[in-house]
Amino acid sequence: MTLADQLSELVDRFNRHAAATPRVAEELAGLERTVTVALSDGSAYSVDLRAGRLTGLRAEAAPSPDLTLRTDPKTLEALLTKQLGPMKALVTRRLVIEGTLEDKLLFRKLL
Repeated sequence: MTLADQLSELVDRFNRHAAATPRVAEELAGLERTVTVALSDGSAYSVDLRAGRLTGLRAEAAPSPDLTLRTDPKTLEALLTKQLGPMKALVTRRLVIEGTLEDKLLFRKLL
């Protein structure tokens, strides 16, 4: 399975969870953010958070993302398959998150 396929599954899983969990939908109501995942091999993926849903997954960096996740493809795959936790990736500097503190905390909800 490609990284794009895994990200697409993550988007679907997140949207199902948000739809089934009123608390999550309430927390995300009114938030509009663009998230880019920038990989060390030069590839990138972006997705938009609108109306409590992730939409518009694309294989490119957004021109002005609100939140940028920087990592390598292997670490991203480990995060997506839950072989590596986000906190461990952050502490070991295998994952760097650029954005406001609020947006960094939002990242936790996306995984």
